[in-house]
Amino acid sequence: MTHRQILLVLSGLMLGMFLAALDQTIVATALPTMAGELGGLEHLSWVVTAYLLTSTVSAPLYGKVSDLCGRKIVFQFAIVTFLIGSVLAGMSQSMGQLIAFRAIQGIGAGGLIVMALTVVGDVLSPRDRGRYQGYFGAVFALASVAGPLLGGFFVDNLSWRWVFYVNLPIGLIALVVVGVVLDLPFHRVSRPVDYFGSALLVGGVSALLMVTVWGGSGYEWGSPTILGLVGAGTVLILLFLAQERRAEEPLLPLRLFRDRTFTITSAAGFIVGVGMFGGIVFLPLFLQVVMGASPTNSGLLLIPLMAGIVVASTMSGRLISRTGRYKVFPLIGTCLMALGLWLLSTMGPETTILQVSIYMLVLGVGVGQVLQVLVIAVQNAVDARDLGIATSSATFFRSLGGSFGTALFGAILTSRLAADLAGVLPDGASSPGDMTGSVDLIAQLPDGVREAVVEVFSDAITGAFAVAVPLALFALLLIIFLPERPLREVAHVSSGQAEPIAPGALGH
Repeated sequence: MTHRQILLVLSGLMLGMFLAALDQTIVATALPTMAGELGGLEHLSWVVTAYLLTSTVSAPLYGKVSDLCGRKIVFQFAIVTFLIGSVLAGMSQSMGQLIAFRAIQGIGAGGLIVMALTVVGDVLSPRDRGRYQGYFGAVFALASVAGPLLGGFFVDNLSWRWVFYVNLPIGLIALVVVGVVLDLPFHRVSRPVDYFGSALLVGGVSALLMVTVWGGSGYEWGSPTILGLVGAGTVLILLFLAQERRAEEPLLPLRLFRDRTFTITSAAGFIVGVGMFGGIVFLPLFLQVVMGASPTNSGLLLIPLMAGIVVASTMSGRLISRTGRYKVFPLIGTCLMALGLWLLSTMGPETTILQVSIYMLVLGVGVGQVLQVLVIAVQNAVDARDLGIATSSATFFRSLGGSFGTALFGAILTSRLAADLAGVLPDGASSPGDMTGSVDLIAQLPDGVREAVVEVFSDAITGAFAVAVPLALFALLLIIFLPERPLREVAHVSSGQAEPIAPGALGH
């Protein structure tokens, strides 16, 4: 493919990636307002968890179906599903509806991310992918910076519902562009898709996720409900593994785990997801409740985190193309992740804006050096026939980490608030939830009470970041054992054949 042909294909992919990246960040600054209007801060993590859960469990299915049916039709289906979920989420009248419609939106978002990464693997070799990483970095930078700002602007000036409605014009343009430019060679094959395995995976992950959400807050850890969920989740996951052994076209081929690169990148990606999504979701809450920032300003304050991710991801991609070596970047990245999370865990009401910005920048630079490098490593390690499922699996484990991380952080936050707020609220308050149903209500509390409530929120949020520090160190330990294989000089195409990149495409 020539440079021009590659850019045409990438334009469609970047629009889809822009939608997914925008929706991850645009919701962050609006979450406290959404939760306050529809049901309270204790449900905040569910708005994100439902989205991440469905995008997570649908990712392997997208990869497999696109291997069997072609990339284009699957990518278009993902865009349409995402737009339907966006419209419904914007029309939500209750927290239950918002969570359900966010789940539909997540089904589409899972395909947007997976298919963009998979098609990049089709048309660009691992060695040359970094040359074009800058384009994706620019798109991600625009979405990452515009997202929190747009979210805050809509909350302050219009309504949080526009956080979802803004996806419509962008999605329609993406649908048209993909229909015109995404024309990869493909030979249709008729093979069964492992829908039963997908159902088992959804059930198992959902049950275990509910354990992290409800354990210690809604139910005691030793209660029949929690133990029942643990048992059901474990049985369903074991049944899923058994199904994958016998399925003709398994959703997640277990033979891939024989490859050390695939196993290590999957585990490390899971842990990175915990830290990344935990930071994006709960930092705006800290900025708005503890530091008194408006939704718009909290969006501005997130720029160091997003800028760190984008710049580090883009620069590492270019250096990988130049040197052919990739292992050093996730090693440095996981060290910086651990440092950034620890710094965030030390914050309090007295922390300055400059300090918070530096802490977020450190975390962002760390995450940015890990995310794309893990995808490049796993795409470089697998055969052409497994490119789609391997890419979707990398996304699956990262999103799974985000799901469990958000649920875990939310559970820590909710349980600590429930335990500590009762001691600082004045007599006559019906419940902690009534007094902290939204950021606005917290701001209206009497001075002494408000300061005590803010302190409780600060300790609860930073306590969640402290839990993530040893996880980041464990990811570092895993990366130490990651093999560094020579990066291929050829790219995959959907037909399963490997062809060299045209010489003219590499000089740009």
